[in-house]
Amino acid sequence: MSDLYVSWEEYHQHIETLAVKIYQSQWQFDQIVCIAKGGLRVGDILSRLYDIPLAIAAAASYGGEDNRSREELIIGQHLAMTDEQLGSRVLLVDDLVDSGVSLQAVSQWLHDYASPIQELRTAVIWYKSCSQFQPDYYVEYLSNNPWIHQPFERYETINLKDLSST
Repeated sequence: MSDLYVSWEEYHQHIETLAVKIYQSQWQFDQIVCIAKGGLRVGDILSRLYDIPLAIAAAASYGGEDNRSREELIIGQHLAMTDEQLGSRVLLVDDLVDSGVSLQAVSQWLHDYASPIQELRTAVIWYKSCSQFQPDYYVEYLSNNPWIHQPFERYETINLKDLSST
């Protein structure tokens, strides 16, 4: 497996490209749900660009050394949102689709959690060829399935004591 290193500038440009692709599809939605942690920044920026409410679904499936081991998927029991109920036309976003397990499971969880959803579409920055789930919108298809090093990952290894002394 190769590695793909992404700068902050590339990361933000990809989110903007994703926003344009969704816009050009002319699909109308009334709710954005992001999968935390990876989809938080994507969801936040799309929510600001579209001026559409953001809800957060917590899910985790990676752990171990450097968070590179796929483990059992855990989905939070509730959505974090400011509206009383979820919209009926939902855009579900994450940073990437790797195996597809998380995106597919959270899609199903949303249908069970918040009926009735009339339509749900998915959007990610990176779509790996090893995925069993194809998102509706994506920026980059990665046929070689690289490990993606995103710019915010440095905060997973920074020691707060060292950071406070700089």
